[in-house]
Amino acid sequence: MLKWRPIIVVGLTCAAVAVIAVWLVHARQVGYWLQLHTGTINESGPYYGFWSGFGSDLEEFGILGGIAAGIYQLVKKHNCHEPGCWRVGQYPAADGQFMLCYRHHPDYRGRKPTHELIERLHREHLERQTAIYGKLHEVHNHRTSGRAAAHDPSRDVRHDATRPSATTSPDSGGELRRDDRRL
Repeated sequence: MLKWRPIIVVGLTCAAVAVIAVWLVHARQVGYWLQLHTGTINESGPYYGFWSGFGSDLEEFGILGGIAAGIYQLVKKHNCHEPGCWRVGQYPAADGQFMLCYRHHPDYRGRKPTHELIERLHREHLERQTAIYGKLHEVHNHRTSGRAAAHDPSRDVRHDATRPSATTSPDSGGELRRDDRRL
């Protein structure tokens, strides 16, 4: 597999060396062009042209830099959570804790999701949800069926005022119920 980072570094280094070489060969023309366009020569006073021309744009560069940083932070938030990946994370993983691109999502194995894969994952999701709701319904029925059939207020701890308690309320001087200790 070809590593792109060293190739990019070598290419940028060669480009920088070429720019410096051209600048050195044509130093007088490049220097004059730079002085003229930044406004440091050919004006009524020292650096008047700079501050009324190129120098006044420094604030605009700051504003554009702030906007660019904000856009970067927004894009970074939506990037794939795989370290070093710049793709947009579109697919949730680990029950929504991570957003991954198709190349790093464990269900897709580096390929874009096909219709069959989407149907299979949807079917598995529905089966999990059905199992969860079935278990929840079973627990709910178990808890409510026992309470409704044999509801005796004298046996209920919440209604028993004669039962001694280990803690007392400091402001009322009375006893706290067993339920109140959990708060």
